[in-house]
Amino acid sequence: MQNPPPGPPPGQQPPGPPPQGGQPPQGYPPPGQQPGYPPQPPGYPPPGYQQPYQPPYQSAGGVDKKTGAILSYVLGWVTGVIFLFVGKDDPDVKYHAAQSIVFFGGMTVVFWVLNFLGGIIDVGAINALIWLAKIVLSVFTLVIWVMCLVRSNSYGGARFELPVVSSLVTPYAEQLANAV
Repeated sequence: MQNPPPGPPPGQQPPGPPPQGGQPPQGYPPPGQQPGYPPQPPGYPPPGYQQPYQPPYQSAGGVDKKTGAILSYVLGWVTGVIFLFVGKDDPDVKYHAAQSIVFFGGMTVVFWVLNFLGGIIDVGAINALIWLAKIVLSVFTLVIWVMCLVRSNSYGGARFELPVVSSLVTPYAEQLANAV
């Protein structure tokens, strides 16, 4: 169904200038009011009005909550340290940064210890167990890293706890985030 063309209905003359009293001609609504609709109550914007664009909240570092949360996990504990200070005005960004530092920093220390033990122990069976432990922990760390990136994006930067290790990581992450 097509809309009728603008202007007066067929067979009628278009209206001339408004009469001297400033009133619109018969059949036309007053200015600012659409035909066929009741008058707009005071305090409401005119029809077709759109709110101006307001960007999302940004901390002093110029990073919004979602971006800060995602970037806190990108390079593990390294970006966690950076965003702990860059996002210091946003408690959620600080929490994500602290969680990244605690989890990925802890995993880095565990890998250093396993590498050290593998270097000083020269027994084949123990080296095989250390090698297997490093593979399992590498896969676990990779899965947690991907989950952190996806959840930071899908939750819009809101806080979440890491699966499996939340009881170990969360208290220290809260303490670190509140300390900065």
